[in-house]
Amino acid sequence: MSKARFGVWVVLLSVVTGAAGAEEELGTIAELEIWWHQRLAEARSEDGAMLAAFTTDGCSGGMSSVWRAIAQTFPDFRDTQGETPPWESCCVEHDVAYHIGGADVSPKAGYFARLSADETLRQCVQEVAQSEGAALQLLYGQSQETIETAFEFISNRMFDAVRVGGAPCSGLPWRWGYGWPQCW
Repeated sequence: MSKARFGVWVVLLSVVTGAAGAEEELGTIAELEIWWHQRLAEARSEDGAMLAAFTTDGCSGGMSSVWRAIAQTFPDFRDTQGETPPWESCCVEHDVAYHIGGADVSPKAGYFARLSADETLRQCVQEVAQSEGAALQLLYGQSQETIETAFEFISNRMFDAVRVGGAPCSGLPWRWGYGWPQCW
């Protein structure tokens, strides 16, 4: 992808989180994303288009790979923080949704399916803080309230990141519908 094309995506998609509201509140950025969902629908319907085998990197943006590298390099980190982020299973579930790009190929349905997948990711990370609270309190030496506050902050940044960087047809390996052929 050219730097200019990437730059346009960054500028346009950086506003997507503001457009991620109820269906009746669709704005310009949401409509632009729906246009990209149309491109994905066309790519999915082309002769010979096949869904590739599922792959995952855990948590995208280097989160899982950097976490693993640090855990391998620093035994003290591994012993206190673990070998993977505690919410990595949430990321893998999110990747399953992103891989197929929604069951309904209609562009508007795709937009809302992606928004739902991103919200589910956010909720899942927050639920890890609640369901694993006792173990995390021991692991981190922090109160349940502190853990929930930290995980809420992390989950909100993850939501923002996937809203900005996960649109279909972006050329990025973690885009919505990444299991289908690229749909520039």
